[in-house]
Amino acid sequence: MTDWADVIEANGSTPANVRRLVGQLRACEAAAIAFCRLLERWGRGDAVPATPGARRAAFRHAADRVETALAGLDTPLSAYLVELEPDRAEGRSWYGGPGAGELVEWRPVLERAGVTACPNRTAAVYLELAVLVRALQGLEDAARLEAVPDRSSLWAGLFDLRDTLLGATVDDLRALAA
Repeated sequence: MTDWADVIEANGSTPANVRRLVGQLRACEAAAIAFCRLLERWGRGDAVPATPGARRAAFRHAADRVETALAGLDTPLSAYLVELEPDRAEGRSWYGGPGAGELVEWRPVLERAGVTACPNRTAAVYLELAVLVRALQGLEDAARLEAVPDRSSLWAGLFDLRDTLLGATVDDLRALAA
């Protein structure tokens, strides 16, 4: 196994559902990276797009793209979790929470960019999306090192991601995209 998708595929029962889940996780990962990189560029002072109006539109578009990707994740992820049927009642999650380097005060960044958005919602979304990207990367690293989590730990981690992403994060993204 060399990819996080290989781990998902190796533990799935229904190939069609596994394909849907992997495709949707890839869409979530791409959208999350784009959202985070947009904010990170602004944090470094890179004012692209060039005008405040275009930056506001880019921010709303990036938030909407992530929200759309996450909205499509619920059904395939829920079905996969049912199929996974962990051996134990619950394993432990295989990824960590946000690191200190991800705690950023986004208010001055948003103000400099000319984007009127709630900095608290922005920070919360950024953190949760960074955790998603790091979790998938960690699963990929585990696959390459042949140290993949067992089925119950895979279930626990995916359940935690679903619980976090499909709750407050989606609500925050909707507010940011509005």
